[in-house]
Amino acid sequence: MTATAAQIVRVRRMAADSSYTYTNTEIGEYIEMYPCLDERGEEPYTWETSTEPPTQEDNDSWIPTYDLAAAAADIWAEKAGAVAGDYNTSDQGESLQRSQVYEHYMASVRYWRARRRPKTARMHKWPDEDSVNPRGWICNLAEPD
Repeated sequence: MTATAAQIVRVRRMAADSSYTYTNTEIGEYIEMYPCLDERGEEPYTWETSTEPPTQEDNDSWIPTYDLAAAAADIWAEKAGAVAGDYNTSDQGESLQRSQVYEHYMASVRYWRARRRPKTARMHKWPDEDSVNPRGWICNLAEPD
């Protein structure tokens, strides 16, 4: 699983990294932290349950798909952390509002976090209603031994 050059360029634009503060490898690592279901619904990993504890294995039929907005939000959060200690100052009628940089970066974090892909989970109904209650519903029934 590797992020493509196009994905790296896109995240670089989303994170406003025009000065190339982050290398392509670093941005690729951020991207690869957020694998998603592909367009066919394939998950990036499968679980090998025959081992104890179960282990993750790469899904060979998964098309590499990543949540780029989540990666951009992480980069913005890191950039905000770097300027969190900046302070406002004024001298001889001039003022320097350095804290506004932090506020802008955190607004960008919120912007990109709001655009993340939704997380999904597969649910399996257990027990099956038909095996417990032939009428098709479960309501205050005793559990089978």
